[in-house]
Amino acid sequence: MQKRYLGNSALEVSALGLGCMGLSHGYGPATGTKQAVTLIRSAVDLGVTFFDTAEVYGPYLNEEVVGEALAPVRDQVVIATKFGFTFGADNKQQILNSRPEHIRVAVEGSLRRLKTDFIDLLYQHRVDPDVPIEDVAGAVKSLIDEGKVKHFGLSEAGAQTIRRAHAVQPVTALQSEYSLWWREPEREIFPTLQELGIGFVPFSPLGKGFLTGAIAADASFGSDDFRSIVPRFSPEALQANQNLVDLLRDIAEQKEVTPAQIALAWLLAQASCIVPIPGTTKLHRLKENIGSADVTLTSADVQSIGAALAQVSVQGDRYPESLKARVGR
Repeated sequence: MQKRYLGNSALEVSALGLGCMGLSHGYGPATGTKQAVTLIRSAVDLGVTFFDTAEVYGPYLNEEVVGEALAPVRDQVVIATKFGFTFGADNKQQILNSRPEHIRVAVEGSLRRLKTDFIDLLYQHRVDPDVPIEDVAGAVKSLIDEGKVKHFGLSEAGAQTIRRAHAVQPVTALQSEYSLWWREPEREIFPTLQELGIGFVPFSPLGKGFLTGAIAADASFGSDDFRSIVPRFSPEALQANQNLVDLLRDIAEQKEVTPAQIALAWLLAQASCIVPIPGTTKLHRLKENIGSADVTLTSADVQSIGAALAQVSVQGDRYPESLKARVGR
C-alpha cells in the first residue's frame, strides 16, 4: 500500500490505517479474541502499518487484543493509543483525567497491554478542562524524552488548544471525526494543521457505517451499540440522510467501485497528510476499504462530488447532548 507521512514529522504510515475500536467496544458485543487477532494480522498482510486503539476501548480489552495481534510484527507497524480517562467501579463510567501523574500511570498500563517498549503515537483522547494543555504536553514530552513514546497527538481538540500544546511539544497528528457527512474540521482545524505541519487522522471516515450504504433507513441498534444514542441515527435522520447514500451509489457506479471506496478515496484526495482509519470486524470489508487506496479521484471528480454534496442537507447531530461538551475544546 502507498505510504504517507503525518504532517511534517518523520512518522510514515500506510495511507489507510485500521481503527480497532469496533472489535471490542462501541458497536455491540466484542469480537472473539481469536477472530479479532486474525483480522488485525490480515490487515498487516494486506499492507496496513497503522493501528489505532485506546485504553478506554473495552476498557483495556482492545489494547490487549492489538498487543497480542501485533507482537510478532512489532517492528513493522505503528501503534497509536490514547489516554485521558479514569473509570468507575463498573468500568463503564468515563471520567476525564489528564493529570500528569495519571498520564504516566496510563502509559505504563498501555505499554504492558500492547506488549511493547514504546508507543509510536500517543493521543490525549479528549481535552480535560481541569488540566492546562501545557501540563499535558509537558508530561508527554517527558515520556518522549524517556523513549516510552515517540510522537504526541491530540483528539477532537480545538484550534487554540492545538497551538498551545504544539508550543510545548510538537503535535504530530490530530485525530477527529471527518467524512463526507461531517466536514466541520475544514473551517478552522485544517488551516491550523497546515500552518503547523500537523497530520490529520479522520476517525469514523465512513460515518459509523452509514456511508457504506449497508444501513437501511429503518435500521435499529441495540442498547450496547453507540449509534442507538446518536441523533444522526434516529429513524427520522436515517430516512432523511438516505439522499447522501444515493448520491454515493451513483458516483460509485460510474467509477465501478463501492460507496465506501468513494467515501474513503474522497478523504485521501483532500490532502496528502490525511490518513483515515476505518474500522471493521469483517475481512471482506477490510479488503474493500483497503481497495479505496487504489481509487483515483481527479480534481474534477472532487469538485463534482463537492457540488453534489452542497445539494444534500445532512440531518441529526453527530453526538448526543451529554457528549457534545467533550469536543472542540
